[in-house]
Amino acid sequence: MLFRAGVKLTRRCFFSAANYHQNATTRRTLPTKWMTRRKHVVVLPGRSVSCSASSSDAEKARNDVTMSKPQEVWKASIDFKSIRENQSHVETNCLNRNVTNVSVQFVVSQYEAFVALDQKADLLRASRNENAKKMKGKMEKVIRDELIEEGKRIKDELALIEVELNDISDALQREAQKIPNDTHPDVPIGGEEFATVMEVVGTQRDFGAMKCRDHVTIGETLNMFDFETASRVSGTRFVYLTGVGAMLELALINWAMQKAIAKGFEPMVVPDLVRKSVVEKCGFQPRAENTQVYSVENSDLCLAGTAELLLGGKCMDQTYEEKDLPKKFVAFSHCFRTEAGAAGAATRGMYRLHQFSKVEMFAVSTPEASNAMHEELSNIEKEMYAELGLHFKVLDMSSHDLGAPAYRKFDIEAWMPALERYGEISSASNCTDFQARRLNIKYRPNAVDGKKQPLQFAHTLNATACAVPRMIICILENFQNEDGSVTVPEALRPFLGGMEVFRNPAAI
Repeated sequence: MLFRAGVKLTRRCFFSAANYHQNATTRRTLPTKWMTRRKHVVVLPGRSVSCSASSSDAEKARNDVTMSKPQEVWKASIDFKSIRENQSHVETNCLNRNVTNVSVQFVVSQYEAFVALDQKADLLRASRNENAKKMKGKMEKVIRDELIEEGKRIKDELALIEVELNDISDALQREAQKIPNDTHPDVPIGGEEFATVMEVVGTQRDFGAMKCRDHVTIGETLNMFDFETASRVSGTRFVYLTGVGAMLELALINWAMQKAIAKGFEPMVVPDLVRKSVVEKCGFQPRAENTQVYSVENSDLCLAGTAELLLGGKCMDQTYEEKDLPKKFVAFSHCFRTEAGAAGAATRGMYRLHQFSKVEMFAVSTPEASNAMHEELSNIEKEMYAELGLHFKVLDMSSHDLGAPAYRKFDIEAWMPALERYGEISSASNCTDFQARRLNIKYRPNAVDGKKQPLQFAHTLNATACAVPRMIICILENFQNEDGSVTVPEALRPFLGGMEVFRNPAAI
Protein backbone atom coordinates (compact mmCIF):
# COMPACT_ATOMS: atom_id res chain seq x y z
CA MET A 1 0.00 0.00 0.00
CA LEU A 2 1.09 3.57 -0.61
CA PHE A 3 0.95 4.79 2.98
CA ARG A 4 2.52 3.23 5.99
CA ALA A 5 2.16 4.47 9.54
CA GLY A 6 2.38 8.23 9.73
CA VAL A 7 1.87 10.82 12.39
CA LYS A 8 -1.48 10.70 14.10
CA LEU A 9 -2.45 14.34 14.02
CA THR A 10 -4.86 15.88 16.49
CA ARG A 11 -8.49 15.67 15.36
CA ARG A 12 -10.95 18.23 16.67
CA CYS A 13 -14.14 17.20 14.86
CA PHE A 14 -15.31 14.10 13.01
CA PHE A 15 -13.74 12.90 9.78
CA SER A 16 -15.81 11.89 6.77
CA ALA A 17 -14.03 9.14 4.95
CA ALA A 18 -10.50 7.99 4.54
CA ASN A 19 -6.77 8.25 4.10
CA TYR A 20 -4.99 7.02 1.01
CA HIS A 21 -3.18 3.80 0.24
CA GLN A 22 -1.01 2.43 -2.56
CA ASN A 23 2.00 0.11 -2.88
CA ALA A 24 5.38 1.69 -2.20
CA THR A 25 8.70 0.35 -1.02
CA THR A 26 9.93 3.33 0.95
CA ARG A 27 8.16 6.21 2.58
CA ARG A 28 8.62 8.93 5.16
CA THR A 29 6.05 10.33 7.53
CA LEU A 30 5.60 13.37 9.71
CA PRO A 31 7.57 13.06 12.96
CA THR A 32 5.62 11.23 15.64
CA LYS A 33 7.30 13.32 18.32
CA TRP A 34 5.04 16.22 17.32
CA MET A 35 1.94 14.16 18.06
CA THR A 36 3.18 13.03 21.46
CA ARG A 37 3.75 16.62 22.45
CA ARG A 38 0.27 17.69 21.38
CA LYS A 39 -2.07 14.81 21.90
CA HIS A 40 -4.32 16.84 24.22
CA VAL A 41 -4.24 20.14 22.35
CA VAL A 42 -7.64 21.65 21.53
CA VAL A 43 -7.94 24.72 19.30
CA LEU A 44 -10.97 26.78 18.34
CA PRO A 45 -12.15 26.33 14.72
CA GLY A 46 -10.42 28.62 12.27
CA ARG A 47 -7.94 29.87 14.87
CA SER A 48 -4.77 31.41 13.40
CA VAL A 49 -2.19 33.29 15.44
CA SER A 50 0.60 35.43 13.99
CA CYS A 51 4.14 34.80 15.21
CA SER A 52 4.64 38.55 15.44
CA ALA A 53 2.07 38.93 18.22
CA SER A 54 2.97 40.50 21.54
CA SER A 55 4.05 38.60 24.63
CA SER A 56 0.62 39.04 26.22
CA ASP A 57 -1.01 37.63 23.07
CA ALA A 58 1.33 34.67 23.24
CA GLU A 59 0.47 34.08 26.89
CA LYS A 60 -3.24 34.16 26.07
CA ALA A 61 -2.75 31.73 23.20
CA ARG A 62 -0.76 29.44 25.48
CA ASN A 63 -3.53 29.52 28.07
CA ASP A 64 -6.16 28.81 25.41
CA VAL A 65 -4.23 25.68 24.47
CA THR A 66 -3.21 24.35 27.85
CA MET A 67 -6.38 25.14 29.78
CA SER A 68 -8.87 23.75 27.25
CA LYS A 69 -10.51 20.52 28.27
CA PRO A 70 -9.16 17.61 26.17
CA GLN A 71 -11.70 16.14 23.78
CA GLU A 72 -12.00 12.48 22.91
CA VAL A 73 -10.46 12.21 19.46
CA TRP A 74 -9.26 9.55 17.07
CA LYS A 75 -6.38 9.84 14.66
CA ALA A 76 -5.60 8.17 11.34
CA SER A 77 -2.08 7.42 10.19
CA ILE A 78 -1.62 9.36 6.96
CA ASP A 79 1.61 9.66 4.99
CA PHE A 80 1.27 13.20 3.67
CA LYS A 81 4.69 13.05 2.02
CA SER A 82 3.51 10.14 -0.12
CA ILE A 83 0.39 12.06 -1.08
CA ARG A 84 2.57 14.96 -2.18
CA GLU A 85 4.92 12.72 -4.16
CA ASN A 86 2.02 10.87 -5.81
CA GLN A 87 -0.36 13.81 -6.12
CA SER A 88 -1.34 13.12 -9.73
CA HIS A 89 -2.14 9.47 -8.99
CA VAL A 90 -4.16 10.39 -5.91
CA GLU A 91 -6.18 12.96 -7.85
CA THR A 92 -6.84 10.51 -10.69
CA ASN A 93 -7.95 7.83 -8.24
CA CYS A 94 -10.41 10.25 -6.62
CA LEU A 95 -11.86 11.16 -10.02
CA ASN A 96 -12.09 7.49 -11.04
CA ARG A 97 -14.10 6.82 -7.90
CA ASN A 98 -16.30 9.90 -8.41
CA VAL A 99 -14.99 11.52 -5.22
CA THR A 100 -15.21 15.24 -5.92
CA ASN A 101 -15.45 16.73 -2.43
CA VAL A 102 -11.72 16.65 -1.68
CA SER A 103 -8.85 18.93 -2.72
CA VAL A 104 -5.62 16.97 -2.93
CA GLN A 105 -3.81 20.22 -3.75
CA PHE A 106 -5.01 21.69 -0.46
CA VAL A 107 -3.66 18.66 1.41
CA VAL A 108 -0.29 19.03 -0.29
CA SER A 109 -0.02 22.78 0.35
CA GLN A 110 -1.05 22.42 3.99
CA TYR A 111 1.44 19.60 4.47
CA GLU A 112 4.25 21.75 3.09
CA ALA A 113 3.23 24.59 5.40
CA PHE A 114 3.20 22.17 8.32
CA VAL A 115 6.67 20.85 7.55
CA ALA A 116 8.15 24.34 7.27
CA LEU A 117 6.54 25.47 10.51
CA ASP A 118 7.49 22.30 12.37
CA GLN A 119 11.12 22.73 11.30
CA LYS A 120 10.99 26.23 12.74
CA ALA A 121 9.53 24.82 15.95
CA ASP A 122 12.35 22.27 16.15
CA LEU A 123 14.92 25.06 15.86
CA LEU A 124 13.20 26.94 18.67
CA ARG A 125 13.20 23.84 20.86
CA ALA A 126 16.91 23.40 20.22
CA SER A 127 17.45 27.06 21.17
CA ARG A 128 15.36 26.56 24.30
CA ASN A 129 17.45 23.56 25.34
CA GLU A 130 20.68 25.44 24.66
CA ASN A 131 19.41 28.39 26.68
CA ALA A 132 18.53 26.07 29.57
CA LYS A 133 22.06 24.64 29.54
CA LYS A 134 23.52 28.14 29.80
CA MET A 135 21.39 28.79 32.89
CA LYS A 136 23.23 26.10 34.87
CA GLY A 137 25.90 27.15 37.34
CA LYS A 138 26.83 30.53 38.76
CA MET A 139 26.78 33.68 36.63
CA GLU A 140 26.34 37.41 36.92
CA LYS A 141 22.78 38.62 37.50
CA VAL A 142 22.68 40.65 34.30
CA ILE A 143 23.62 37.59 32.24
CA ARG A 144 21.06 35.42 34.04
CA ASP A 145 18.36 38.04 33.45
CA GLU A 146 19.21 38.12 29.76
CA LEU A 147 18.95 34.33 29.57
CA ILE A 148 15.62 34.40 31.40
CA GLU A 149 14.24 36.97 28.96
CA GLU A 150 15.53 34.94 26.03
CA GLY A 151 13.86 31.84 27.46
CA LYS A 152 10.54 33.68 27.76
CA ARG A 153 10.80 34.93 24.19
CA ILE A 154 11.45 31.43 22.88
CA LYS A 155 8.61 30.03 24.99
CA ASP A 156 6.15 32.63 23.68
CA GLU A 157 7.13 32.15 20.05
CA LEU A 158 6.99 28.37 20.38
CA ALA A 159 3.51 28.55 21.93
CA LEU A 160 2.26 30.57 18.97
CA ILE A 161 3.78 28.17 16.46
CA GLU A 162 2.29 25.15 18.22
CA VAL A 163 -1.17 26.72 17.98
CA GLU A 164 -0.67 27.20 14.24
CA LEU A 165 0.65 23.66 13.87
CA ASN A 166 -2.45 22.34 15.57
CA ASP A 167 -4.69 24.30 13.21
CA ILE A 168 -2.83 22.99 10.18
CA SER A 169 -2.95 19.42 11.46
CA ASP A 170 -6.71 19.70 11.92
CA ALA A 171 -7.12 21.00 8.37
CA LEU A 172 -4.88 18.26 7.00
CA GLN A 173 -6.79 15.49 8.75
CA ARG A 174 -10.21 16.83 7.82
CA GLU A 175 -9.35 17.05 4.13
CA ALA A 176 -7.11 14.00 3.77
CA GLN A 177 -9.70 11.81 5.49
CA LYS A 178 -11.94 12.37 2.47
CA ILE A 179 -9.46 10.61 0.19
CA PRO A 180 -10.67 7.06 -0.54
CA ASN A 181 -8.66 3.88 -0.60
CA ASP A 182 -6.58 3.10 -3.65
CA THR A 183 -8.24 0.99 -6.36
CA HIS A 184 -7.29 -2.47 -7.61
CA PRO A 185 -5.94 -2.21 -11.19
CA ASP A 186 -8.55 -4.69 -12.47
CA VAL A 187 -11.53 -2.69 -11.18
CA PRO A 188 -13.64 -1.33 -14.08
CA ILE A 189 -13.58 2.48 -14.17
CA GLY A 190 -16.93 4.28 -14.29
CA GLY A 191 -20.54 3.86 -13.15
CA GLU A 192 -22.45 0.71 -12.26
CA GLU A 193 -23.07 -0.10 -15.92
CA PHE A 194 -19.35 -0.84 -16.25
CA ALA A 195 -19.36 -3.61 -13.63
CA THR A 196 -17.87 -6.82 -15.04
CA VAL A 197 -19.70 -10.15 -14.85
CA MET A 198 -17.13 -12.60 -13.53
CA GLU A 199 -19.31 -15.72 -13.28
CA VAL A 200 -22.90 -16.88 -13.75
CA VAL A 201 -24.24 -19.77 -11.66
CA GLY A 202 -27.44 -21.67 -12.45
CA THR A 203 -30.23 -20.70 -14.82
CA GLN A 204 -33.47 -18.77 -14.60
CA ARG A 205 -36.49 -20.89 -13.75
CA ASP A 206 -39.04 -21.32 -16.53
CA PHE A 207 -42.47 -20.80 -14.96
CA GLY A 208 -44.28 -21.77 -18.16
CA ALA A 209 -47.98 -20.94 -17.91
CA MET A 210 -47.76 -20.53 -14.13
CA LYS A 211 -48.27 -17.01 -12.83
CA CYS A 212 -45.20 -15.75 -10.96
CA ARG A 213 -46.23 -13.97 -7.76
CA ASP A 214 -44.02 -11.62 -5.78
CA HIS A 215 -42.70 -12.42 -2.32
CA VAL A 216 -45.17 -10.09 -0.59
CA THR A 217 -48.18 -11.88 -2.05
CA ILE A 218 -46.67 -15.28 -1.33
CA GLY A 219 -45.63 -14.41 2.21
CA GLU A 220 -48.96 -12.88 3.16
CA THR A 221 -50.82 -15.88 1.74
CA LEU A 222 -48.65 -18.16 3.89
CA ASN A 223 -49.08 -15.90 6.94
CA MET A 224 -45.33 -15.22 7.00
CA PHE A 225 -45.45 -11.40 6.97
CA ASP A 226 -47.43 -8.66 8.67
CA PHE A 227 -46.49 -5.34 7.11
CA GLU A 228 -49.72 -3.60 8.13
CA THR A 229 -49.21 -4.02 11.87
CA ALA A 230 -45.52 -3.18 11.58
CA SER A 231 -46.44 0.05 9.78
CA ARG A 232 -48.78 1.07 12.61
CA VAL A 233 -46.30 0.14 15.33
CA SER A 234 -42.94 1.14 13.83
CA GLY A 235 -43.59 2.90 10.52
CA THR A 236 -42.99 2.04 6.90
CA ARG A 237 -40.29 -0.43 5.86
CA PHE A 238 -40.67 -2.63 8.91
CA VAL A 239 -42.19 -6.10 9.07
CA TYR A 240 -43.38 -8.67 11.57
CA LEU A 241 -42.17 -12.12 10.56
CA THR A 242 -44.77 -14.60 11.75
CA GLY A 243 -45.20 -18.36 11.75
CA VAL A 244 -43.02 -20.06 9.17
CA GLY A 245 -41.67 -16.60 8.24
CA ALA A 246 -40.02 -16.35 11.65
CA MET A 247 -38.90 -19.96 11.39
CA LEU A 248 -37.35 -19.31 7.97
CA GLU A 249 -35.35 -16.36 9.26
CA LEU A 250 -33.97 -18.40 12.15
CA ALA A 251 -33.20 -21.30 9.82
CA LEU A 252 -31.27 -19.05 7.45
CA ILE A 253 -29.29 -17.55 10.33
CA ASN A 254 -28.35 -20.92 11.78
CA TRP A 255 -27.56 -22.38 8.36
CA ALA A 256 -25.29 -19.45 7.47
CA MET A 257 -23.54 -19.49 10.85
CA GLN A 258 -22.86 -23.22 10.63
CA LYS A 259 -21.52 -22.92 7.08
CA ALA A 260 -19.08 -20.20 8.16
CA ILE A 261 -18.06 -22.04 11.33
CA ALA A 262 -17.26 -25.11 9.21
CA LYS A 263 -14.89 -22.87 7.21
CA GLY A 264 -12.97 -21.89 10.33
CA PHE A 265 -14.78 -18.70 11.33
CA GLU A 266 -15.22 -17.85 15.01
CA PRO A 267 -18.92 -17.23 15.77
CA MET A 268 -20.13 -14.11 17.55
CA VAL A 269 -23.31 -12.25 18.41
CA VAL A 270 -22.50 -8.54 18.55
CA PRO A 271 -24.15 -5.43 20.06
CA ASP A 272 -26.66 -3.42 18.04
CA LEU A 273 -25.18 -0.09 19.18
CA VAL A 274 -21.76 1.22 18.20
CA ARG A 275 -19.83 4.41 18.90
CA LYS A 276 -19.79 7.02 16.13
CA SER A 277 -15.99 7.04 16.23
CA VAL A 278 -15.90 3.33 15.36
CA VAL A 279 -18.35 3.90 12.50
CA GLU A 280 -16.09 6.66 11.18
CA LYS A 281 -12.95 4.57 11.54
CA CYS A 282 -14.57 1.89 9.38
CA GLY A 283 -15.07 4.49 6.65
CA PHE A 284 -18.75 5.33 7.08
CA GLN A 285 -20.27 8.77 7.65
CA PRO A 286 -22.77 8.82 10.53
CA ARG A 287 -23.06 12.62 10.50
CA ALA A 288 -23.39 13.25 6.76
CA GLU A 289 -26.55 14.90 5.43
CA ASN A 290 -27.90 11.80 3.65
CA THR A 291 -26.33 9.23 5.95
CA GLN A 292 -27.62 5.66 6.06
CA VAL A 293 -26.80 5.58 9.78
CA TYR A 294 -29.29 6.09 12.61
CA SER A 295 -27.79 8.12 15.47
CA VAL A 296 -28.99 7.93 19.06
CA GLU A 297 -29.93 11.40 20.26
CA ASN A 298 -27.78 13.01 22.98
CA SER A 299 -25.15 10.28 22.79
CA ASP A 300 -22.15 9.22 20.74
CA LEU A 301 -23.88 5.99 19.73
CA CYS A 302 -25.35 4.75 16.45
CA LEU A 303 -27.51 1.81 15.49
CA ALA A 304 -25.18 -0.48 13.58
CA GLY A 305 -25.87 -0.86 9.86
CA THR A 306 -23.75 -4.01 9.66
CA ALA A 307 -21.83 -6.33 11.98
CA GLU A 308 -18.71 -5.30 10.05
CA LEU A 309 -18.53 -2.25 12.33
CA LEU A 310 -18.63 -4.30 15.51
CA LEU A 311 -16.21 -6.93 14.23
CA GLY A 312 -13.80 -4.22 13.13
CA GLY A 313 -14.21 -2.65 16.55
CA LYS A 314 -13.50 -6.01 18.17
CA CYS A 315 -10.10 -5.98 16.47
CA MET A 316 -9.40 -2.31 17.24
CA ASP A 317 -6.02 -1.63 18.89
CA GLN A 318 -5.06 -5.30 18.55
CA THR A 319 -1.64 -6.56 17.52
CA TYR A 320 -1.46 -10.08 16.09
CA GLU A 321 1.44 -12.37 15.33
CA GLU A 322 1.75 -13.26 11.65
CA LYS A 323 1.59 -16.95 12.52
CA ASP A 324 -1.87 -16.39 14.02
CA LEU A 325 -3.31 -14.79 10.87
CA PRO A 326 -5.75 -14.85 9.26
CA LYS A 327 -8.31 -14.14 11.94
CA LYS A 328 -11.79 -15.03 10.73
CA PHE A 329 -15.03 -14.04 12.46
CA VAL A 330 -18.69 -14.54 11.63
CA ALA A 331 -21.44 -12.65 13.42
CA PHE A 332 -25.20 -12.49 13.51
CA SER A 333 -26.65 -9.03 14.04
CA HIS A 334 -29.60 -6.80 13.46
CA CYS A 335 -28.87 -4.07 10.92
CA PHE A 336 -30.44 -0.62 10.87
CA ARG A 337 -30.39 1.67 7.82
CA THR A 338 -32.22 4.88 6.98
CA GLU A 339 -32.36 3.95 3.27
CA ALA A 340 -32.28 7.66 2.49
CA GLY A 341 -33.16 8.34 -1.14
CA ALA A 342 -34.37 4.79 -1.86
CA ALA A 343 -37.52 4.61 -3.98
CA GLY A 344 -39.17 2.56 -6.69
CA ALA A 345 -40.56 -0.94 -7.15
CA ALA A 346 -37.44 -2.54 -5.65
CA THR A 347 -38.37 -1.07 -2.27
CA ARG A 348 -41.62 -3.04 -2.05
CA GLY A 349 -41.90 -5.58 0.71
CA MET A 350 -38.67 -6.87 2.22
CA TYR A 351 -36.19 -5.57 -0.34
CA ARG A 352 -35.27 -2.41 1.60
CA LEU A 353 -36.10 -2.49 5.30
CA HIS A 354 -35.00 -0.11 8.02
CA GLN A 355 -34.22 -3.14 10.22
CA PHE A 356 -33.16 -6.60 9.14
CA SER A 357 -31.05 -9.57 10.20
CA LYS A 358 -27.74 -10.47 8.62
CA VAL A 359 -24.85 -12.87 9.06
CA GLU A 360 -21.53 -11.19 8.26
CA MET A 361 -18.02 -12.55 7.77
CA PHE A 362 -14.94 -10.51 8.68
CA ALA A 363 -11.26 -11.33 8.27
CA VAL A 364 -7.89 -9.89 9.28
CA SER A 365 -4.94 -10.93 7.12
CA THR A 366 -1.44 -9.97 6.12
CA PRO A 367 -1.12 -7.67 3.07
CA GLU A 368 0.34 -10.51 1.02
CA ALA A 369 -2.63 -12.78 1.75
CA SER A 370 -5.54 -10.35 1.43
CA ASN A 371 -6.28 -10.91 -2.27
CA ALA A 372 -6.44 -14.66 -1.69
CA MET A 373 -8.66 -14.09 1.36
CA HIS A 374 -10.95 -11.95 -0.79
CA GLU A 375 -11.33 -14.83 -3.22
CA GLU A 376 -11.96 -17.22 -0.32
CA LEU A 377 -14.78 -15.07 1.04
CA SER A 378 -16.38 -14.80 -2.40
CA ASN A 379 -16.09 -18.55 -2.93
CA ILE A 380 -17.84 -19.23 0.39
CA GLU A 381 -20.71 -16.98 -0.69
CA LYS A 382 -21.00 -18.72 -4.06
CA GLU A 383 -20.95 -22.16 -2.45
CA MET A 384 -23.71 -21.20 -0.03
CA TYR A 385 -26.06 -19.68 -2.60
CA ALA A 386 -25.49 -22.52 -5.05
CA GLU A 387 -26.40 -24.94 -2.25
CA LEU A 388 -29.75 -23.18 -1.95
CA GLY A 389 -30.31 -23.64 -5.69
CA LEU A 390 -30.29 -19.94 -6.57
CA HIS A 391 -29.45 -18.49 -9.97
CA PHE A 392 -26.97 -15.65 -9.56
CA LYS A 393 -24.09 -13.75 -11.10
CA VAL A 394 -20.85 -12.49 -9.57
CA LEU A 395 -19.80 -8.93 -10.42
CA ASP A 396 -16.50 -7.10 -10.15
CA MET A 397 -17.95 -3.75 -9.12
CA SER A 398 -16.99 -0.55 -10.91
CA SER A 399 -15.02 2.26 -9.33
CA HIS A 400 -18.06 4.50 -8.76
CA ASP A 401 -19.71 1.75 -6.71
CA LEU A 402 -16.80 1.28 -4.32
CA GLY A 403 -17.28 2.71 -0.87
CA ALA A 404 -14.37 4.71 0.53
CA PRO A 405 -12.79 1.71 2.35
CA ALA A 406 -12.99 -0.81 -0.51
CA TYR A 407 -9.96 -1.56 -2.68
CA ARG A 408 -12.04 -4.05 -4.64
CA LYS A 409 -15.57 -5.39 -4.21
CA PHE A 410 -17.33 -8.48 -5.58
CA ASP A 411 -21.14 -8.34 -5.50
CA ILE A 412 -23.49 -11.26 -5.99
CA GLU A 413 -26.86 -10.56 -7.58
CA ALA A 414 -29.54 -13.27 -7.56
CA TRP A 415 -32.45 -13.58 -9.96
CA MET A 416 -35.73 -12.34 -8.49
CA PRO A 417 -38.49 -13.53 -10.85
CA ALA A 418 -41.26 -11.14 -9.78
CA LEU A 419 -38.98 -8.14 -10.23
CA GLU A 420 -37.74 -9.64 -13.50
CA ARG A 421 -34.25 -8.56 -12.61
CA TYR A 422 -31.24 -9.45 -10.52
CA GLY A 423 -31.05 -8.06 -7.00
CA GLU A 424 -27.98 -7.74 -4.80
CA ILE A 425 -27.83 -10.38 -2.08
CA SER A 426 -24.22 -10.06 -0.93
CA SER A 427 -20.89 -8.33 -1.35
CA ALA A 428 -17.30 -9.15 -0.47
CA SER A 429 -14.80 -6.32 -0.03
CA ASN A 430 -11.05 -6.15 0.39
CA CYS A 431 -10.39 -2.97 2.38
CA THR A 432 -6.61 -3.54 2.50
CA ASP A 433 -5.15 -1.43 5.34
CA PHE A 434 -7.71 1.39 5.05
CA GLN A 435 -9.71 0.41 8.14
CA ALA A 436 -6.70 -1.02 9.96
CA ARG A 437 -5.00 2.39 9.94
CA ARG A 438 -8.01 3.95 11.61
CA LEU A 439 -8.76 1.08 13.95
CA ASN A 440 -5.06 0.54 14.72
CA ILE A 441 -5.03 -3.14 13.77
CA LYS A 442 -1.45 -4.35 13.41
CA TYR A 443 0.54 -7.54 13.15
CA ARG A 444 4.16 -8.50 13.70
CA PRO A 445 5.74 -10.33 10.75
CA ASN A 446 7.61 -13.54 11.43
CA ALA A 447 11.20 -13.09 12.56
CA VAL A 448 13.88 -13.06 9.84
CA ASP A 449 17.20 -14.70 10.75
CA GLY A 450 16.13 -14.56 14.36
CA LYS A 451 15.54 -10.80 14.21
CA LYS A 452 12.28 -9.30 15.38
CA GLN A 453 10.43 -7.46 12.59
CA PRO A 454 8.68 -4.09 12.96
CA LEU A 455 4.90 -3.94 13.31
CA GLN A 456 2.82 -3.45 10.18
CA PHE A 457 -0.81 -2.62 9.56
CA ALA A 458 -2.97 -5.64 8.77
CA HIS A 459 -5.56 -5.88 6.01
CA THR A 460 -9.29 -6.24 6.75
CA LEU A 461 -11.99 -7.84 4.62
CA ASN A 462 -15.72 -8.34 4.97
CA ALA A 463 -18.39 -10.35 3.18
CA THR A 464 -22.09 -11.12 3.51
CA ALA A 465 -22.92 -14.68 4.47
CA CYS A 466 -26.68 -14.14 4.53
CA ALA A 467 -28.76 -10.96 4.26
CA VAL A 468 -31.96 -12.57 5.51
CA PRO A 469 -34.69 -10.46 3.81
CA ARG A 470 -33.10 -10.70 0.35
CA MET A 471 -32.63 -14.43 0.82
CA ILE A 472 -36.28 -14.85 1.80
CA ILE A 473 -37.30 -12.98 -1.36
CA CYS A 474 -35.21 -15.34 -3.49
CA ILE A 475 -36.53 -18.48 -1.83
CA LEU A 476 -40.21 -17.53 -1.98
CA GLU A 477 -40.15 -16.28 -5.57
CA ASN A 478 -37.90 -18.95 -7.08
CA PHE A 479 -39.39 -21.98 -5.32
CA GLN A 480 -43.10 -21.07 -5.34
CA ASN A 481 -45.61 -23.65 -6.52
CA GLU A 482 -48.84 -23.27 -8.46
CA ASP A 483 -50.98 -24.15 -5.41
CA GLY A 484 -49.47 -21.23 -3.45
CA SER A 485 -47.01 -23.32 -1.45
CA VAL A 486 -43.23 -22.94 -1.46
CA THR A 487 -40.74 -25.79 -1.65
CA VAL A 488 -38.08 -25.53 1.05
CA PRO A 489 -34.48 -25.83 -0.22
CA GLU A 490 -32.99 -29.09 0.99
CA ALA A 491 -30.09 -27.32 2.72
CA LEU A 492 -32.52 -25.55 5.06
CA ARG A 493 -34.73 -28.49 5.97
CA PRO A 494 -32.57 -29.70 8.89
CA PHE A 495 -33.01 -26.23 10.42
CA LEU A 496 -36.80 -26.35 9.98
CA GLY A 497 -37.48 -29.64 11.70
CA GLY A 498 -37.46 -31.49 8.37
CA MET A 499 -40.17 -29.29 6.83
CA GLU A 500 -40.20 -29.72 3.04
CA VAL A 501 -42.95 -27.31 1.97
CA PHE A 502 -44.40 -24.07 3.31
CA ARG A 503 -48.19 -24.23 3.00
CA ASN A 504 -51.06 -21.93 3.84
CA PRO A 505 -52.23 -23.01 7.31
CA ALA A 506 -55.84 -22.76 6.11
CA ALA A 507 -55.12 -25.30 3.39
CA ILE A 508 -53.65 -27.89 5.74
